[in-house]
Amino acid sequence: MPDRCVDTTTLTVLNPATEDVVATVPAADAADTDRAVRRAVTAQRAWAAAAPADRARLLRRFADTVDAHLEELAQLEVREAGHLVGNARWEAGNVRDLLLYAAGGAERLNGAQIPAPGGWNITFHEPLGVVGVIAPWNFPMPIAAWGTAPALAAGNAVVLKPAETTPLTALRLAELALDAGLPEHVFQVLPGHGSVTGRALVDHPDVAKVVFTGSTRTGREVMERCAARVKPVTLELGGKSPNVVFADADLGRALDPFSFLDNSGQDCCARTRILVQESVYEEAVARLTDAIGAVVVGDPLDEKTQMGPLISRRQLDRVRHFVKDDAPGPRGTAPTGPGFWFPPTVLTGEAADSRAAVEEIFGPVAVLLPFTDEADAVRLADATPYGLSGSIWTRDVGRALRVSAAVRAGNLSVNSHSSVRYWTPFGGFKQSGLGRELGPDALTAFTETKNVFLSTEA
Repeated sequence: MPDRCVDTTTLTVLNPATEDVVATVPAADAADTDRAVRRAVTAQRAWAAAAPADRARLLRRFADTVDAHLEELAQLEVREAGHLVGNARWEAGNVRDLLLYAAGGAERLNGAQIPAPGGWNITFHEPLGVVGVIAPWNFPMPIAAWGTAPALAAGNAVVLKPAETTPLTALRLAELALDAGLPEHVFQVLPGHGSVTGRALVDHPDVAKVVFTGSTRTGREVMERCAARVKPVTLELGGKSPNVVFADADLGRALDPFSFLDNSGQDCCARTRILVQESVYEEAVARLTDAIGAVVVGDPLDEKTQMGPLISRRQLDRVRHFVKDDAPGPRGTAPTGPGFWFPPTVLTGEAADSRAAVEEIFGPVAVLLPFTDEADAVRLADATPYGLSGSIWTRDVGRALRVSAAVRAGNLSVNSHSSVRYWTPFGGFKQSGLGRELGPDALTAFTETKNVFLSTEA
């Protein structure tokens, strides 16, 4: 159950850095969800009938409106999610950029002409109808936009359920959409509990597709409920991403602690499994000890801060459960007192199959493991149920290509820790999810392909 809720009718939003109450938001129930979906059904018909250029124009205006309120959105993200203010500004800007990128696709959603004897065969990409987007708390604005922007551009209506702990930026985005001129009810936000609002959205017969980002456990339930209704679903779930560092790598760049400390480690793509070739293992320990000790953890509004708090008491307790007080490895420092603080930590005494080494912790904790050779590195990289992202560090181009081909993950970077770009596809293997988001094909994921044969025979 959510850990910030007073009862089933409200959501209490706390500032993770201070534990102060930021807002109390009414929680939608099943009846509210039904009404929102019904409104969306009606609004979607007119939105889909609009000329693609008109949809694109409105989405660009929405992007401009977001840009004009970028600082307001960023400050709201700091208060509800505890993100560093610089990161929050980037996140609001990412929403703007996603809207602009998707708007360009609205006018380029082309079908095909397929040669056929006796006539012409053509295809159309038609919108699904109403799309339900269930967004997580770790990146509330960007990930909400991953589903919302392309779905709207393709002619769908969207009902977005934000996470219980972070509904405020989503609500503000819905207001800005109306200010920009998007038709009423084309984009609606329903704050609420996953067990009530989320379930009602997934189960609703008029919701044509569900996009869910969150835990693998909840993703399975979403998939099961959609399967019962033969409803398509896109799932972006957990990760336990490897950072494979060969002895010939640039160790200074490869062992950047922010590869797993960004957003306090609350990132499915965080490189929390640092796999280092054994000949440079001791050097890696020394480098990480120095780097971890220098990380500035504190007030997210201070421009000098490098890492903020965890999202909630519940998440803090989860992270603590994985790290024993006497566990070996370098640790940084974190504030004491109010707030959900945990120090940057690297565990050096874990077995390769320990819980900390294979399960998603979702905090500022990484496990450092040695490997012997290329085959051993691939074996360790794949030794989890997840396959979302990862990095490979080597100056050997052939090795980089071989390891990239061998590791079972949807998003790999060679000599880089970057995972997500809105113009390239994103998604996972294994229990990290189904389907792909972002990239040039994002809009087609929110359409049905209709095939029409036109006979030319007399």
